Amino acid sequence: MITVAAANEAVLAAALNGLSAPQKSLPPWLFYDGPGSQLFERITELPEYYLTRTEHALFTAHAPEVLTLAEQGHRLTVLELGAGSASKTGILLAAAADRQGSVLYQPIDISASALEEAAASIAEHIPGVIVAPQIANYLTEPFTLSRLPGERALALYIGSSIGNFAPAEAMGILQNLRGHLQAGDSLLLGTDLAPSPAKPVATLLAAYDDAPGVTAAFNKNILTRLNRELDANFSLPCFDHRARWNAGDSRIEMHLESRVDQTVTIADQRIAFRAGETIHTENSYKFTAAMLASLFAGAGFAPQRTFQDPENIFAVTLARAI
Repeated sequence: MITVAAANEAVLAAALNGLSAPQKSLPPWLFYDGPGSQLFERITELPEYYLTRTEHALFTAHAPEVLTLAEQGHRLTVLELGAGSASKTGILLAAAADRQGSVLYQPIDISASALEEAAASIAEHIPGVIVAPQIANYLTEPFTLSRLPGERALALYIGSSIGNFAPAEAMGILQNLRGHLQAGDSLLLGTDLAPSPAKPVATLLAAYDDAPGVTAAFNKNILTRLNRELDANFSLPCFDHRARWNAGDSRIEMHLESRVDQTVTIADQRIAFRAGETIHTENSYKFTAAMLASLFAGAGFAPQRTFQDPENIFAVTLARAI
């Protein structure tokens, strides 16, 4: 578990490093403090945000097959990176507990409040699930995977969270995860798919720039966090939320655009912004079949089965560690 002092040092280092670059940026893990995690849960419930409900439907339809492929005749333990409130994961956990009698669930998340909510909800609604949470930034901090002798591990990385990282970073995350697994263990990876006739770019943009402005509030909350934790002096009305489609890199980009020339202070460091200059806060890569094949192969996994919705806008892939 990381300490408060270490967490603040990590936030400060990330902020000063990113905001001193020619293209100012902040890493997306900074979104997920308590308020940010709550805002993201609201995003997942919006009609524009198709990702969560589509993946939820795939879990509902295919949970037994996913578990059969992952089990290979063994008991399962379940690990999840970036678990959040674990709302979709509950479908798999309920099915696993029903099949096994009990299941150990090991969620890892940077947000203590999200993990507490998930643990309380699972305890209330899913008998037989033993929750062993780890509060950690799985990108920068070590984590552990526990198992009983003879158990297989099923690692979950869902919600297209992998899409928030550049290809090399995404590969590194899965390679690190593979290092915690044994040959024969499984990964269940959720990925949002690239635009198609059934999924135009306008649908993508709406998912990241919703009419009620929840995603805008989520994006700006990253500045609120820096103000609170680092005594920065960002003025939120001086920044606008922007969502853009970058076709060349097959990704949605989120930015915060300065409305005026201004200077912000963080830990005695003065950071100047020009009107129109942006802070790049998030990418969300949209995957093709070729991108997924390269990712799995490079990280040491062999795809076993891909589940897609009827319009092929989202995919959940069960891959085996090799």
